[in-house]
Amino acid sequence: MIAIAGDNIVSSLGFTAADNYRSVKSGASGVKLYEGLYGVPEPFMASLINQEALDEKFAALHSDGGEYSPLERAAILSASDAISQAGVDAANPRTVFLFSSTKGNIEYLDAGISDERLYLWRSAQRIASFFGNANPPVVVSNACISGAYALLTAQREILSGRYDCAVVTGADRLSKFIVSGFQSFKALSGTVCKPFDATRNGLNLGEATATIVLQRRQETAKGDILLEKGAVRNDANHISGPSRTGEGLYLALSRMMCGRNSADIAFVNAHGTATPYNDEMESIALHRAGLDAVPVNGLKACFGHTLGAAGVLESIISARALQEGVILPTQGFKQSGTSYAIPVTRNITPTEKSYFIKVLSGFGGCNAALLFKKA
Repeated sequence: MIAIAGDNIVSSLGFTAADNYRSVKSGASGVKLYEGLYGVPEPFMASLINQEALDEKFAALHSDGGEYSPLERAAILSASDAISQAGVDAANPRTVFLFSSTKGNIEYLDAGISDERLYLWRSAQRIASFFGNANPPVVVSNACISGAYALLTAQREILSGRYDCAVVTGADRLSKFIVSGFQSFKALSGTVCKPFDATRNGLNLGEATATIVLQRRQETAKGDILLEKGAVRNDANHISGPSRTGEGLYLALSRMMCGRNSADIAFVNAHGTATPYNDEMESIALHRAGLDAVPVNGLKACFGHTLGAAGVLESIISARALQEGVILPTQGFKQSGTSYAIPVTRNITPTEKSYFIKVLSGFGGCNAALLFKKA
C-alpha cells in the first residue's frame, strides 16, 4: 500500500498544508486584482505567493538564498516541511524525487536570460541535491495534468520495487509570458472565477508549490490516505481546446473506475477552471462515466489555476477533507451552467465514504484521474 506520509502547500493562503486547508474551509480566497504587474498592460486576477515572506522562511532554512531561483526556494521549502512530517531520510538511495512543472523558471526568459537555469531538469536536480539525494530526479511536464501524472509516476516507481519513498513536488510561478499567453486566449476572468456556474466567464491564474511524500507501507493506521490507482489518457482533440465529448477524461475515469462502484465515492475534485468549454467537457465525461450523481467540487476560486502544481495541491486539500469526513464547497458556484447538472457542492457536507477522485485536464488533449482511499 502506498500512503501519503507528509504534505505541504506554499501558496497565497499560507505556508503549510494545514494553514491552506483551514483557509479553504473558512471560505478564504487568495485571488486578487493586479494592475501593471510584469509589465502586462491589462489588469488581471491572480493568486500570488508572498515573496517577502517566502524569502524570510527560506533564509531560516538555508543561509544563501541567492543560489536558488524563487521557484526553487519555494520547492525546497515545501519539500522540507513534507519530508519532516514524513520522518523519512531524503538522502536514502531508496528515495526518489519527482518535480512537476509546466514552465519552471520561465521568468528568466522574460529577463532575457538563456542558460541551463531555464531547464526543468536543472531545477529538479538542484532541489534533490539540496537534500543530499543522489538519484536522478524525475521530471514530469505534461501541461496542467503534470501534478497528477507525477503522483501516478511516483506510485509506479514505488510499485516497481526500485524505491520505498517518493517526494513529489509541483511548482509554477506566474510571469509576463504566462499571463500574456492566457490573455491572448481571452481566457481570464475579470472577477474571482466561478467553476461550473451558469455565469462563469474564464479562469484565474495562480502560483503555488505543493509536495506530497508517498511511502510504501505494509500496515496503515486508521485515517491514512492511500493513493490506490490512476489513469492518464489523451484524446488528441486540439492544442488548447478540450474534447466536446469528454473523450479523454471519460477514458481515464472508466479505466480508473474498473471494478469500483460509484456509490463508494465521496466526491470528485474537478479540474473546474471555470472556462465555458472545460467545465462543460467535465460534466459530459462524468455523466458518461456514471459519476453524475457523485458530489463535485472545485478549488480554483481559492488558489487560481496553479498549473503544474494543481494536481498535487488539490489532492492535498481533498485528502485532508476526506480524512476529516467532509466535502468542501465550490466557491463562486450558484447555478448550474453545464449540459449535465452534476451535483456541484455549495456548502460543507459531512461524508462517511472512503474514496475521492481527483481529475485534471490540459492542453493537447491530456487528461488524468486519480483514486484516493481513506484507510
